[in-house]
Amino acid sequence: MTETDAHLQQRVTAAAIAAGADAIGVASADPFGEVENTIRDRVADGLNGPLRFTYDDPAAASNPSATFPWATRLVALGRSYVPEAGPADPRGGRVARFATSDHYAPLLAIAGTVADELRAAGYRAEPIADDPRLVDRAVAVRAGIGWWGKNTMVLAPKVGPWMLLAAVATDAPLAPDEQMRRDCGTCDACLPACPTGALVAPGVLDARRCLATWLQSPGDLPLDLREAMGGRVYGCDDCLEACPPGSRLAAGDPEVTGSTDLIALLELSDEELLERHAHWYVPRREGRYLRRNLVVALANTGGAEAWAPMLELAGHPSALIRRHAAWGVGRLGERHGRQDTTSVLEALLDSEGVADVREALEDALGSAG
Repeated sequence: MTETDAHLQQRVTAAAIAAGADAIGVASADPFGEVENTIRDRVADGLNGPLRFTYDDPAAASNPSATFPWATRLVALGRSYVPEAGPADPRGGRVARFATSDHYAPLLAIAGTVADELRAAGYRAEPIADDPRLVDRAVAVRAGIGWWGKNTMVLAPKVGPWMLLAAVATDAPLAPDEQMRRDCGTCDACLPACPTGALVAPGVLDARRCLATWLQSPGDLPLDLREAMGGRVYGCDDCLEACPPGSRLAAGDPEVTGSTDLIALLELSDEELLERHAHWYVPRREGRYLRRNLVVALANTGGAEAWAPMLELAGHPSALIRRHAAWGVGRLGERHGRQDTTSVLEALLDSEGVADVREALEDALGSAG
């Protein structure tokens, strides 16, 4: 690398830090062959479950040249969203810290600043973040800004897992950084912290049991996971909260920012729900999937005031919502010892004409009995 190239690298690093990056490193744009093999193994074993993203096309996601054939380097960027994003109140609706606001917006601004710096020097540069075309965690590890954690996330000094990742593909002759010589050692605090045992081994996630995965997936939420979802509406932070490297940072601001008023949100239209949570990934941008999550969260955490709204949801136009509300009526009745639960479910069954909703009501009756 020439003196001019070294100066460019210094300018890029300084620009990223000034823009708010907590970590920056440079990696080659060579294929991530081992990562591609791992993804394919997970798919072959069925461990990806409903999770799509990089699992849809592992060959492209692990080969930067598939998207950026001109790129020779990847600038990895990390930005912590904690303590800016505080925890949720466990007694109500809960939103994972990364989703309390659009924390990707400032990260994308940082990536844009880096790209502009490189373009100004006469090179091609394209930012990419939260995109299935690139396994950004592999880029971050190769660039030396963190290491693979046993919870499958990238952990970094001082911030632990509380960091979002982006990259800038470029043809600039930047010097690659060394991979970090660090790992989790004997610590496995994240594994037992998972409420459903989805972390089946160090570095191995069974997405079929991952609550965060299901809350962003279409279809019905699995019956055997609904109680474990508690008040979660979007995301799950349990394995992150248990991670020692980020514990000091996470405790830095006790302000609760990840809580939601479930009943108030359920009173909104689908369009209003989507507008309010425009930065969330909602399958097909259909508000019914977000409402589905709210129904289950209300059933798990709601008090006596939740009974009337749940009964109203049992008559919702969407069969998806009625199926989950059928479970919700039974769950609320069980939690609060309501003597009228069976009669209410029977009345709903008498008036229901859709087969799969009737099946959900019958299941709830069976549990209530």
